[in-house]
Amino acid sequence: MTSASGTGGALVKPGDAIGILGGGQLGRMLALAAADLGLDVHTLAPETDSPASRVARKTWVAAYDDAVALKEFAASVKVATIEFENIPTDAVDAIVAAGTPVRPDARCLAVSQDRLAEKSYFRDIGIEPAAFARVDTVDQIQPALDSVGGSGVLKTRFSGYDGKGQVRLEGRVTASAAWASVEAQRSIIEAWIDHERELSVVLARTADGEVRFWDPPDNIHGKGVLRRSLFPSAASPDVIERAKSTAKTLADSLDYVGVLALELFLTRDGRLLANEFAPRVHNSGHWTPDACITGQFEQHIRAVCGWPLGDPARHSDGEMINLLGAEANDWEKHLADGARVHLYGKRRTADGRKMGHVVKLRPRG
Repeated sequence: MTSASGTGGALVKPGDAIGILGGGQLGRMLALAAADLGLDVHTLAPETDSPASRVARKTWVAAYDDAVALKEFAASVKVATIEFENIPTDAVDAIVAAGTPVRPDARCLAVSQDRLAEKSYFRDIGIEPAAFARVDTVDQIQPALDSVGGSGVLKTRFSGYDGKGQVRLEGRVTASAAWASVEAQRSIIEAWIDHERELSVVLARTADGEVRFWDPPDNIHGKGVLRRSLFPSAASPDVIERAKSTAKTLADSLDYVGVLALELFLTRDGRLLANEFAPRVHNSGHWTPDACITGQFEQHIRAVCGWPLGDPARHSDGEMINLLGAEANDWEKHLADGARVHLYGKRRTADGRKMGHVVKLRPRG
């Protein structure tokens, strides 16, 4: 079976090996989906005993700048993908230089890794983000905050996730304390948005440009971490269609291959503002394997291998709940209550760490 036409052109068939850069829970769930499709999975990550490594056929425990390991890894697989967006683009370039395509590509990662580049890119392609301002030095914090309306969030430009590397600011602030909270790193300030709801669009796109969507969920966050996704969203059909169209614009502009998620704010006056996008499978899509004909992990594998996409139609309503830290200890209760339980196999529990998720289904309304 040959791949869909487009950049990469990998030849992938059942029994072949595909590669995953990264060893966390997303890599684990991607590897499990690939196994169901008859594929072997090789992973590369710097951590020993990672969640993904324990369900993969072969693992390289190596740094992302280990040229020898990257070359060996590339030679062992037909196509590679990533499990999180902070994989260094140099690692992706090295794999491509060795003759193995990586989907999504380094350009997609580069845009998503820098919040300033991401917001600027949104504007360049006609997607409206929240107002933002660049902050390179401590003395720029107050003017930047004033420029976005006096209420906002200071966020590091690079490597922040799940509420890390950010702080809420309002009015007159102590700039030195704010700067210390982001470890004096280059940052941006985003305007605080008074919103009706947060929703996300999770889609899959092939190298030929075919796009399929899951029904967007409403997302509830706490301390910067997704706590629950309610599916489907209670937003109006018009909002849902606008959200999907916005996400498709983004995916098409990047010539994206794989699963992509775009997080959006619906303001109280009906505008949709882009928050951020993830060039990968996404936490707000974790419910899809249980509630849809084809879930996001299988769909991502299909897309990066050039295989036909599956039907993303939803057969159930419900909610996905993240299990953080010691919350995962209640797994027996969730099983007894009839929920679908997904534990990530992490050896160490820590406050706020994503240890698993549960999906509670009900008949589609």
